[in-house]
Formats: sequence, C-alpha cells, structure tokens
Amino acid sequence: MDRKTRTSTILTAVGVAVATGLVLLLVSLPYATQARAERANWQLPDYDRDGTAMLFSHTEDYTGGDAIDRVDLASTVDPSTIALPPGVPRVPGPGEVLVSPGLLERMHELPAAQLADRFPGRVVGTLTDAALKYPGQLVAVVGHTPDTMPDSAVRTNGFQTASIAEPDPMLELLAGVGVVVLLVPSLVLVASSSRLTAARRERRLAALRLAGATPGQVTSMVAAETGIAAVAGALLGLAVSPVLQAAATLVPWDGGTWRSSDFDMPAGVEVALVVAIPALVLLAAVVGLRRVVSNPVGAASAHRPKPLRPWRLLALPITGAFFFYAVSSDDPSLEMILLGLLLVVGSAVVVGPWVTYAVGRIFVRFWRRPSGLLAGRRLLDDPRGAYRASAGVVLAVFVGSMALTLMPSFEGMAGGSGSLRDSVLAAYTSGEKVGPLTEQTNERLAKTGQQARAVAVGEVTLGTVNGSRITAYVVTCAQAGQLLKVNVTCAAGPAVYSFLGAGDYTVSGGYDEPGVPLNPGTASRPMGTVNGRSASVSAIIDPAAIPAGVQPRDAEILVSTAGSDPETVRTALLATGETVYGQDTHVVRQHIMLADLRRVTVIGLVAAAVLAGCSAAIATAGSVMDRRRTFGALMAAGTPVRLLSRALRAEAALPALAATVGAGVVGVAVALGLFSLVQDAHSGASALVTPWVLAPVVLGLGVAVLAASVCTPALNGVRAEPLADE
Repeated sequence: MDRKTRTSTILTAVGVAVATGLVLLLVSLPYATQARAERANWQLPDYDRDGTAMLFSHTEDYTGGDAIDRVDLASTVDPSTIALPPGVPRVPGPGEVLVSPGLLERMHELPAAQLADRFPGRVVGTLTDAALKYPGQLVAVVGHTPDTMPDSAVRTNGFQTASIAEPDPMLELLAGVGVVVLLVPSLVLVASSSRLTAARRERRLAALRLAGATPGQVTSMVAAETGIAAVAGALLGLAVSPVLQAAATLVPWDGGTWRSSDFDMPAGVEVALVVAIPALVLLAAVVGLRRVVSNPVGAASAHRPKPLRPWRLLALPITGAFFFYAVSSDDPSLEMILLGLLLVVGSAVVVGPWVTYAVGRIFVRFWRRPSGLLAGRRLLDDPRGAYRASAGVVLAVFVGSMALTLMPSFEGMAGGSGSLRDSVLAAYTSGEKVGPLTEQTNERLAKTGQQARAVAVGEVTLGTVNGSRITAYVVTCAQAGQLLKVNVTCAAGPAVYSFLGAGDYTVSGGYDEPGVPLNPGTASRPMGTVNGRSASVSAIIDPAAIPAGVQPRDAEILVSTAGSDPETVRTALLATGETVYGQDTHVVRQHIMLADLRRVTVIGLVAAAVLAGCSAAIATAGSVMDRRRTFGALMAAGTPVRLLSRALRAEAALPALAATVGAGVVGVAVALGLFSLVQDAHSGASALVTPWVLAPVVLGLGVAVLAASVCTPALNGVRAEPLADE
C-alpha cells in the first residue's frame, strides 16, 4: 500500500468514526430525556388515577433564575402503605419537609425570608440523586394535613410511576434534525476521503476488468478495501462515543446537566447503528463501481461522462412539497417530518451537480482568462466531482440558515401579553380564602420590612344585554392601573371599565350562576391597553359596584414587587400555600428555553462547519490527485503553479457561491415550515427573518475558498514527483 492509499484509508476510517460517534450521541438523546423523565415523574400529579391515599399538588417556583419543583402532599392513610419512588426516603408528615441537596445548600446561603420560609415546617431528610431529574435540581416535598392543602391538589392512590414517563419532545425533534443534518456532512467527509485515490483505483479496476476479472471479483476487492477502513472507523467511533457522551453531560438542558448513565441506550440499537454506518459506506463504494463494471473501456480511458439534464432541478420542489405536506398535515408525524427533511437535504446531491455544470457553461462562454477557462472546462467535464468539494459547505449553510431563522422567531415569542404588569406576582385561591390569606401575606411583608402590600382581587362574571359573558376583576380603579395591564382614567364613583362600551350589566360570582344587576349609580367607562398590546383583561369593576349577595368563587392575591425585594415578596406569598405566578416566572422559563436552543444551535453549527471545511479541503486535495497527470503535463509545458492555483480556487468558489445561496434560501424555507408547527400551538406567533440569515452564506463561501487553499501545496507535491510515475 503506497502513501496516498494509506492516507485515504486513514481519513476514511476517521470520517466513519466521526459519523458513528455523532450518530450514537444524537440517537442517545431521546433515551437520555427518557431517563430524566423516569426519575422525576413522581414529582407530577397523576390525573388519571383517582384515589384516596393522598392529596397531591405540584407547582414550579423560581429563585435567582433557577427553577424549584415543589410538591405538597397530605397522606390520608398510613404513610407506610404508600409505595415510595426511588430516592424519596419517606412520606413527610404535617410540618415536615424533604429537600434536595442543592436546595438545602441554597437555603443555607440565603436569608430565610428569601427562600426557607416558603416551605413551612422542619427539614427531616434529603432526596437522593435517584429522585432528581438532573444533578443539582431544586426540589422540595412539603407535608400537610388535608385541610391545609392548596386548592389545586388532586386525590390519588400514590406517586406516579416511571413506566408512564415520556421523553422531551423538543429535544427528541432536535436530535432527529441533528442526525439528518450532521450525518450527511459526515458521510460527505467519508466520501471525500475515499475519493483521494479514486481516479487511480478506477483505472486499476478497469484494467482488471479488461484483463478478465468478473464484476463480482472487482466488487469484492473494493468491498474488502473499503470495509477494513469502514469497520475500523465504526469501532473507533464506538470507542470514542463515551467521551462525546461525557462532554454532553456538561451541556445544560431544561435547567440542568445530565448524569453519565442517562445516555445509555439498548444494546440492540447501539449494535444496529455501529453496523449500519459502515454498511452505508460499503454500499456507496459498491454503487460507485457502476462505470467500471458496465463500461471498463470508458473508465480506463477517462471517457467524459454524459452531460447532466435540467430534470435534476425537479428534485428540490418535489422533496420540498413532501416536507411541507408533512408539517402542514392535521396530525403532523415526527417520522414523516424527519423523512421530508432528509429528502430535502438529499436533493442537494441531485441538484448541486447540475448547478455546478451550469456555472461551468457560464465560465466557458463568457470568461477569457486562462484560470477561468481551465476552471470552466473542469466543471463541465466532471460536475459531480467538482460539486463534491462544496457539498459539505452547502449542507452547513443550509443548517446555519435554518437555525438563524428559527432562533430570532423563537426569541420574538419571548415575553407575553398576560393580564399582570411585569413587576406583579399573583397567587390563585378561592373567594372564601382570599381575605384571610391576604392579611397573612401583608403581616409577613410588614414583618420583613417590605413596602409591598398584597391586594385581594376577586373574579366575577359580567353579563351584557346581548347575552355575552366575560370575566371581570373586582378591584379599585387606582389599584388596577398599578397591578394590571390596563390603561384607565379613574373618576369618582363606582364604575365598570371595559372594552364593551356603555350598557346594562349583570354580575355573578361564577360563570354558571345567574346574574344580578350592579348597584345603582354604577357608571360604564372605557378601558385601554398598555403599549398597544392585545387585551388580556376584559373588564374591571369597582368593589362598591358589587351587590352584597355576590361572592366571587375564584380570586387572586396580587402584590407588586416594585420598591421591595422580589425574593422576599415571593416567599411571603408562597407561604400561603397557593400557586404563585407572574410575568417574571414566564420570562425565566422562556430564557431557559432560548438559552438551550442557542447552545444547541452553536454546537450544531460549529460541528457542521468543521465537517464542511474538512471535507472541502480533502475533496480539493483529491481533485488534484485525480488529475495528477494533467497538472503534471501542464507544469511540464511551462504553466505556472500560481495560474493553476487560481483555476482551482475559482473552480471551488464560484459553484460554492451559487450553491450556498440556494442552500440559504432552502434553509430559510424549511425553517419557516418547522416554525409553523410552533405557530399551531402558539396563536399569534410570527416568524422573523433577519439579515443574519446571510451570515452562513458568507461564511460558507469563505470556508470553501479557505479549504481550496490546500491546492497550492498539493500542486507543489505533484511538481516534485516525476511525471513518469503516472
């Protein structure tokens, strides 16, 4: 085996190892999220299992931007008869609290008024890692008596089991997309490596065919030659995969990192993947022998292949139509969406060579410089080989354009137009309990020296003469302007402020209760929105307008954190035992999700760019080796290496420019299709296309030109070798 063949074999093995390692990591992600969900499933209520063993409530809280999962429960039977999930030492009784080690450490770091007071009772134990979704998760299990449980509590026979846990659908989708968009560049890298000595091998095999070798013998030789490298690469990828998984454990997702055991997957799946990837490489190598097997004379003489036909352009609209059908169907299937995405990515293999051929025709027809003519003839003679150098770059641009369309669109969804102002926290409760709980909250706020004060706000149903019914908040006009996202002009006397205009209203404590007229003298006044946002508050009613017999069924305790410590205010409100929410809670959850997406996007783009640059550089070097005799003859005739280098750079750059522009457009279109899935679940969400989508095109062209710079050392290597060797 000579040096060039040995280099090609090593690079092929490395390419297969990269592909195997990436696929094993990406395929393990759904199993990792499944393992997470199985550990943490006990923290969620089981709405499908009615029972009498316990009352159970789960809420999500935040401290310093980190999520706290809080479980409130009250046993109605002997606690020893309740099956415990792994990692939970006992069922806490009234006044007892179990916490995770991370939360216990945080409780010791912060003043009690900012965190520990949220969990009334004595800490009697800690949860182990087997009960935590991820290392360092903040979890509290608070024991109650049945009469002190939150109103949101459900009756159940016990904790949820791990058997009904489901993986994270978002990460499952991203893992599938990652397999599609990173596996293809990896295989392009493998193909580029195996093509380093393709021309010489093709002539050698054609000579064997002409000497009497059968197609089966030729195929067996190639399979053995490629199989050694492919199998060695797959085994190397399998050996390296634990290192990649160890690195993945450091990448946060949904608030925390991972345990190393999360990435374990069934042995059958792992073996199937390790076998499938080298099998694909072998299949590609065997399929590439078509010309040698069917036309050995043409292969031996390097006969010019037939020109490409424009019908290749149909591959893109056909696969695009299938993809958009998959994402726009009434019941989108993840498998169909990923298949459509794979077909769109695969269409580049069909369309790209024709684009390269078209660029070559333009060179030959309009370019008169020697380097341009040489590049044009190369593009016309072998458009498939010329496109191979930019195939990885095209796929990287596609991935980048898709990501840089999705990310601004997701970020545009951040924030919200809820009913509360940004600085306001709220706790849901009943109309009967809202008064005493509001007094308790204000006592705690005063005790901790906070200026904030809680306000009891009832929810009633407002009816109109035309039969329509809306929910209205019972609060004074001045307090509404401070707490709710409304724009009102207050005036003396009781009034109804709404978007419905003047009219005769009725009011009731619940939607299914009959309405009664408002108190005499109640006026109707208009209400506007804040900053032009869509209204989430339909109406507000002065408490003085509510008849004495009307009792709101539902109510909220509202507190503005302006001028006070938000953590202390939240703690005082949470001490009521009710669920607390606010705009800050919504924003923190969005920031966690967006940070996860940005992190995954950066990792994916870096991986795609590295694979693309390596495959482009190897393909360019392989192109020089394929034409060693031609370049050797030109240099022997006096053609400067500088001129040949310019021709090779033009040969790589201009087709890459045309192809990357097309890939950028397709990437934006695919991203819009994927975002439509989000729009179906979030009404009002709109896609946002920014000038940043051009960045992958510019960077892709730069990567292609930079990778093409290896042509000069390769040409110098050809010049240093005797022409007689070929």
